[in-house]
Amino acid sequence: MDKAATLAWLRRISGDIATVTIKRLEDTLPWYAEMPPARRSAVGLVAQAGITSFIQWYDDPTSTPWIAADIFAAAPRELLRSVSLQQTLQLIRVTVEVTEERVAGRGEDLREAILLYSRDVAFAAADVYARAAEARGLWDARLEALVVDSILTGAADEELPSRIAALGWHGHGEVSVLVGTTPPQFDVDLVRRTARKMAVDVLIGVQGSRLVLVLGRAHVPGKEDEGEELSFGEIASRLEPSFGPGYVVLGPPVAALVDAGQSARAALAGFAVARAWRGAPRPVEADDLLPERALAGDVLAKQTLIERIYRPLQAHSTDLVTTLWSYLDNGRSLEATARELFVHPNTVRYRLKRVSEVIGWDATGPREALILQTALILGSIGTADQARRRPPARRR
Repeated sequence: MDKAATLAWLRRISGDIATVTIKRLEDTLPWYAEMPPARRSAVGLVAQAGITSFIQWYDDPTSTPWIAADIFAAAPRELLRSVSLQQTLQLIRVTVEVTEERVAGRGEDLREAILLYSRDVAFAAADVYARAAEARGLWDARLEALVVDSILTGAADEELPSRIAALGWHGHGEVSVLVGTTPPQFDVDLVRRTARKMAVDVLIGVQGSRLVLVLGRAHVPGKEDEGEELSFGEIASRLEPSFGPGYVVLGPPVAALVDAGQSARAALAGFAVARAWRGAPRPVEADDLLPERALAGDVLAKQTLIERIYRPLQAHSTDLVTTLWSYLDNGRSLEATARELFVHPNTVRYRLKRVSEVIGWDATGPREALILQTALILGSIGTADQARRRPPARRR
């Protein structure tokens, strides 16, 4: 049979081949049978386009690059998201098997042409999916940068939760922000692998020389939790090698990702003043830099010091405030404090222990003494300002 006759015969049976192919797909590929009708129809169009395209190619083999691309142009764009590359190759294999069975006995040249064309289509499919993955990767990177920027600027809007969901965030519960410098050779994949091993979700923002990581404990549906969750301090310590030289600052945990702006503001404020603490560890928590942040004018740090130290002590006992003031003013000397307050040194020890129990900071350490003294100063200033603003009592 000459080529013209073979082409005419192929065109006559192309509809039958497509029908048999669809039936074979339903019988042999469970994922195809479970698809919604609209998507099954789209997959059928791809298979039918492949058969028609083969006939055109067999007529003119020089048209391979264009025809192979046209096969996948017949599918709607969302089909790329619902049908994997592996499934597409299964579709090609079934179509080739059906076509080979139908043309059996028509000559070895036709069979070789089918195999050659199916190879080209498989490569074309891989190229389509690779381009789609690259485009999705670029889009995800831009979306991730937008989300991180929204968190840093505090410009959260109603679309932020949907953008976060689009990035595949599985985090649950508290979130913390880690800020440091960008290394000369930043390996974003290494950061993601390290986070994944710790069951941590991460959003990455590279802003010039500054690297920002938004951290959340990941919860993967269908997977049971194994062991205890790591603290954010431990997570930060394991991610610290991914940062460049300089300070790495961890913001305080917040309730959810939509509240991450609070943690980000604290981390950025701490990062700006970390050099003022000569012995700052790496990483360092933003709350350990409260004195430096307060001196730099950070309103959040001032409020934190007053709310977490001064007011709890004042509400608990004025004796604790007085003892702490005296102890710090006397260079953390128990004897000097006892003489000033006319009490026994053991009484001073007891009151300092009560201070530590009430607020969680120990005044006997040099660094924590600085934090507590800054809180006392700010609290006293705030109390004096409130007294000045209070209107005078009316005379009766």
